[in-house]
Amino acid sequence: MEYVELRIKLQDDFHELLIAELFDLDFEGFEQEDDLLVATIPTHRFDDTKREEIERKLMAFDEASLLSEKIIAPRNWNLQWERTIKPQPIGKFYVHPTWSTFDGDLSDKIELIIDPKMAFGTGYHATTRVMLEWMPEVIKEGDAVLDAGTGTGILAIAALKLGAKSAFGFDIDEWSETNANENILLNKADNFKVKLGSTEVIPDGEMYDVILANINRNALIELIPELLNFLNEGGRLLLSGLLEEDEETMLEQPALKELSYMGTRRHDEWIALLFQA
Repeated sequence: MEYVELRIKLQDDFHELLIAELFDLDFEGFEQEDDLLVATIPTHRFDDTKREEIERKLMAFDEASLLSEKIIAPRNWNLQWERTIKPQPIGKFYVHPTWSTFDGDLSDKIELIIDPKMAFGTGYHATTRVMLEWMPEVIKEGDAVLDAGTGTGILAIAALKLGAKSAFGFDIDEWSETNANENILLNKADNFKVKLGSTEVIPDGEMYDVILANINRNALIELIPELLNFLNEGGRLLLSGLLEEDEETMLEQPALKELSYMGTRRHDEWIALLFQA
């Protein structure tokens, strides 16, 4: 399969923001180098409409521009991404893949071993970071946790390592089920179960003390009314995948107005919102 490669001039501070938007447009591979972002997409998924949409998005960034566009041969995107992933401390956690370790003092950190199949869920994206940084205050000993759009499974695994008794995750992306199960084995997170699908795969009769959802605004707006059917009284709902500009829209959602709003936390342009039933 051939790919279209776009080379984009963009300040590195804004790479994560644009990657998230390009990911929603079916881009599969990303390479970052200083103020250059290289994004790739299968040729059959790229057309003039998407090109115009990307150029429109770039207008929102200072000094951003599309430098070049060309057809390239297939690549192993996962291998290229793996080479960029480095171990990193995030709040109380230390996140690293199996092929990378850290020699410093980690005695006060909780280890998360995450081998990703995609660019997200590694802890590099600001939405994952802000969730991980907040979770030690949200998760309580013995909690049952639901992870909507689990991806690599990083958030559910982190919840178990913080003392949750069980976790269930679902995701509509086929790679997620395989990847999350691999990470379950790496972290010995035996009480974490994953299924492919959406809310219809949540086990009948199950209720949860904490629901985690790091997706995107539109998906959250659609899912929240259903997710709340599975939240225990007094349970917590922690949301991310949201930009600062999404905060007002989310707080105005009728389903969320039935909960107590507990606050907002930020990481760069991204936010997380916490609610309690």
